[in-house]
Amino acid sequence: METRAIARYIRISPRKARLVAHNIKGKPVEDAMNILKFTPKKAAELISKVLHSALANAEQNTSLDIDNLYVKQVRIDEGPTWKRIKPRAMGRANRILKRTSHITVIVDEI
Repeated sequence: METRAIARYIRISPRKARLVAHNIKGKPVEDAMNILKFTPKKAAELISKVLHSALANAEQNTSLDIDNLYVKQVRIDEGPTWKRIKPRAMGRANRILKRTSHITVIVDEI
């Protein structure tokens, strides 16, 4: 039985987060946590938090054994984009897009 955890409106670009998410897809939970622990990217810490939440959901809600779980799916969807303005020369302005992500981690039994 699969369980999931979702973190919404996370302040990281989906493109950057997907680079880390592809590394743990399909791996056993213990291996995925080790990979995230030693990955030197901001997204690794954020995805790790969501993975821990999915494990807690699996243990608490469906009484699954954590040792038999694997990462079935990691989905990084695009959230709303914050639009900011940066002043430039001669009265012009450039738009800065601060992107957000929705991170979904689904774990399932082997």
